[in-house]
Amino acid sequence: MTGGPLPGVIPSPNIWDHPEVYELENGGVDPGRRIEETLRRVHDWRGEHVLDVGCGTGFHLPAFAADAAAVTGVEPHAPLVEAARERVASLDPGLRQRISVLAGSAEQIPLPDRSVDVVQARWAYFFGPGCEPGLRELHRVVRAGGTAFVIDNDATRSTFGRWFRRALPTYDPAAVERFWSRQGWQREPVDMGWEFADRDTFERVVAIEFAPEQAALILAEHEGSRVDYAVVVRWKRF
Repeated sequence: MTGGPLPGVIPSPNIWDHPEVYELENGGVDPGRRIEETLRRVHDWRGEHVLDVGCGTGFHLPAFAADAAAVTGVEPHAPLVEAARERVASLDPGLRQRISVLAGSAEQIPLPDRSVDVVQARWAYFFGPGCEPGLRELHRVVRAGGTAFVIDNDATRSTFGRWFRRALPTYDPAAVERFWSRQGWQREPVDMGWEFADRDTFERVVAIEFAPEQAALILAEHEGSRVDYAVVVRWKRF
């Protein structure tokens, strides 16, 4: 597969421009697996069809495939589609045969109606007013009784939340909450954390997540290679 993103897709500079560093970031996110624990408590996907919207390099696909019946990753950026397919091709046959990676977007998911049981969108689609087309697609592809999850930053809590608010002063957490409430989604706060092997990795990850001046402030004020980090897990049953 060649080319860039699908038409109309908003770029994600962190993973699009620095996939190798984003891979390191994925390895340091949520070391206690609290997001997975929360998702499974709401809807365990054992024996079901899981869809990962905006799957990137496919980091989460093998974990889902460990006990799902089928896993589909959908990604709009062609180089990441290729990277995800390469990851899948390297897996043991038992996992590999249960995973598919497709080019597509949140607004145009290349799957039939009522074909999936559980959907994850993790930092993959910037959430709030404007994402209604993607939410309509979820209503199309999720089976009755299925659940969609959206994992997003919690800008109201944690050290990372403070950095996030400072970097995006126009972000309005209250407006985002009102949007999701009107859409009928539930929420659960989760304290997960960033934890990296060394300071160098931490600095590289901060540099792809924040503009240079904001990254410099963070690195000047924060020591070590870990930080408290809060997210919101939102979900809706269909």
